[in-house]
Amino acid sequence: MLSRLPQAVLRSQNPIRASRSVFSSFKPNGASQARFASSSSSGSAQSLLSSRTSLISVSLFSAGSIAWYTHLYGSLPFIGEVHANSLADDGLHPAVYPWPHKGWFDTFDHASIRRGFQVYREVCAACHSLDRIAWRNLVGVSHTVDEARVLAEEIEYTDGPDDNGEMFQRPGKLSDYLPAPYPNEEACSRRLIIKARHGGADYVFSLLTGYMDPPAGIEIRDGMNYNPYFPGGAISMARLLFDGLVEYDDGTPATTSQMAKDVVTFLNWAAEPEHDERKRLGLKAVILFSTLFAISIYIKRFKWTVIKNRKILYNPPVDKAH
Repeated sequence: MLSRLPQAVLRSQNPIRASRSVFSSFKPNGASQARFASSSSSGSAQSLLSSRTSLISVSLFSAGSIAWYTHLYGSLPFIGEVHANSLADDGLHPAVYPWPHKGWFDTFDHASIRRGFQVYREVCAACHSLDRIAWRNLVGVSHTVDEARVLAEEIEYTDGPDDNGEMFQRPGKLSDYLPAPYPNEEACSRRLIIKARHGGADYVFSLLTGYMDPPAGIEIRDGMNYNPYFPGGAISMARLLFDGLVEYDDGTPATTSQMAKDVVTFLNWAAEPEHDERKRLGLKAVILFSTLFAISIYIKRFKWTVIKNRKILYNPPVDKAH
């Protein structure tokens, strides 16, 4: 039958068959290229994600290291401070002491706060005030209610006017603030001295225990005292703490360093009365939000696992002619 067909018809059919064979031969190659492209795209996405994670991790580590260095030494690393003062003008840098309340989960030594209040009351209160610290703030921290009430009643406060329009004196109450040595409310307030000085508690402790005779070649004017931790080295406040100056109720030896440590602890509490409560609430918040984060991760994986783990396959059509 094919022999009866014209030669022209047979010639016209050959290109069609050739095109079909070529098209069918290219189909599997196209599918393999599509699969290769999808696999390469997923690989590039994973590498991009890992590179971003690494970049974020390195950035956070660098920022944390710079912040910690600045917290310890007070200046940025590799960048000098631009100022006109010399190291002697800024004072000797204090040493870093292991305070018991310095850790993330540590609280104040309340026995030390009680002894520090005694040192402040007997030694420091004659010149320095603690504004915004009331007798009631001592309750539950260093004293009981009865002890704080007795301490407050020892002070006479001006109150009034009375029914006759005159001011009068009355014993102190728990709601009264600690008395100031001067009528000026802003004079010699030391409530925030720990937070107001670079070095914090380390600086104040070093200042209280750092009095000494001036070295050779340094002259101190009359009425001034040499202390290398004070900027300039000359300070008008004389040395106040000496061994045995106070007698602690609990029998602790009242050495100079012990009294300095106790009064610095008390001043640190006065600057941050919420210190212990803040750490307690912070620990609760970390536990709570960590639990919620773990639950959210579990729910996210539970809800999205079907979609993220499904597999899509493409089966190209098979040419039945071959």
